[in-house]
Amino acid sequence: MNRVEFTKEMKKTHKILVPMMLPIHFQFLQNIFRQNGYQIELLQTKGQQIIDEGLKNVHNDTCYPALLVIGQMIDALKSGNYDTDHIALAITQTGGGCRASNYIHLLRKALKQAGFGHVPVISVNFSKLEKNSGFKLTGSMLLRLLYGFLYGDMLMWIKNQCKPYERHAGASDALVQKWINNISEQFNSLSFLKLHHNYKIMLEDFAAIKRENTPKIQVGIVGEIYMKYAPLGNNELEDFLIKEGCEPVVSGVLDFGLYCLENTLIDHEYYNRSRKSYRFVAMASRYIQHLQMKAIKAIRQQGVFREPDTFQEVMESSEGIINRGTKMGEGWLLTSEMVALIKSNVSNIVCCQPFGCLPNHIVAKGMTRKIKNIYPNANIVAVDYDPSATRVNQENRLKLMLSNARLTARFAQAEEEKRAAAKQQAYAYETR
Repeated sequence: MNRVEFTKEMKKTHKILVPMMLPIHFQFLQNIFRQNGYQIELLQTKGQQIIDEGLKNVHNDTCYPALLVIGQMIDALKSGNYDTDHIALAITQTGGGCRASNYIHLLRKALKQAGFGHVPVISVNFSKLEKNSGFKLTGSMLLRLLYGFLYGDMLMWIKNQCKPYERHAGASDALVQKWINNISEQFNSLSFLKLHHNYKIMLEDFAAIKRENTPKIQVGIVGEIYMKYAPLGNNELEDFLIKEGCEPVVSGVLDFGLYCLENTLIDHEYYNRSRKSYRFVAMASRYIQHLQMKAIKAIRQQGVFREPDTFQEVMESSEGIINRGTKMGEGWLLTSEMVALIKSNVSNIVCCQPFGCLPNHIVAKGMTRKIKNIYPNANIVAVDYDPSATRVNQENRLKLMLSNARLTARFAQAEEEKRAAAKQQAYAYETR
């Protein structure tokens, strides 16, 4: 299939549509690209029509994230809101063994079928899979994007510790938006490097939100990357858990980036591959982890919020459970995240799985029994997302998991009260 290139002229004349995956992080991405002359717009549409468009244009055996992303893009082109002669689409390509590397070809085929074969599709990749003369990620942009994801991880982590408890609905989301705008303005200068200073003020702002003290059940969210983070993919899972009186616990997306870098190092260790890039990748991994530690230290110093695990702690959590050579899809990282959550006393876990994703079924559902054998208190539910799965059935599975979690919490509280009563009785007897 002949590819329509995104040219230098198109940078001035075309708007680039990007499917939404990370509601906080992608706003940083949008602002950074706009500051560099690209007309970027995030697609935030939702509804059954997106699934219907996906089913019309993509085989239903294809991964559900591909169906949603392609459906969302074609739905936007058909909406009449855009001049399709001056529109481009952007999609990531990993270059790995996952079928996600082929989404771009499915998209181009779908566009041709739908009458939009003239619309250019930009491949965003770091594997030299495709190039476009009008689209280039410069070193300056990459550095700003890295900092955008660092701030995004911090905001997502702290927001989820505030939103379930806020006394005034919307206070956390408003503060998140304030900081997205604040940090984005800093990307015009080198002041965006002042991580520690920004973290300190940011934490003070969130700590000032008036919150209830009532404890809530913490529920970890893991799974395939799109289903884990995208509200369109997981039917707004975080909001559902908050409405059910829970606190969602979601790890940062940079852990996935570090996982990809770590896999390059594993390839070198296991197969003597990546000899040329080994040192650079190892240095990049250390640098990103160093920046992550700034957030962890800032949270620890303030003392109000719970800090996330380091990437090393997450990585080492699955030692003896899954081999690091298992690296298709989310690979060993998904198992590691589940175990790390359990070790952090977050024993209730939702694993979001697109039905057609074989690698993630292996490293998630396939590892659940082994994890439960080691950690009997683990309460893990795997929820499949696909075009035929109804939201009601998914939420019923979640409610069943939450009822088990509440029962366990009440039992633990009763046991704690018994121990406290016995201790008090023993002390009264000794003091007679």
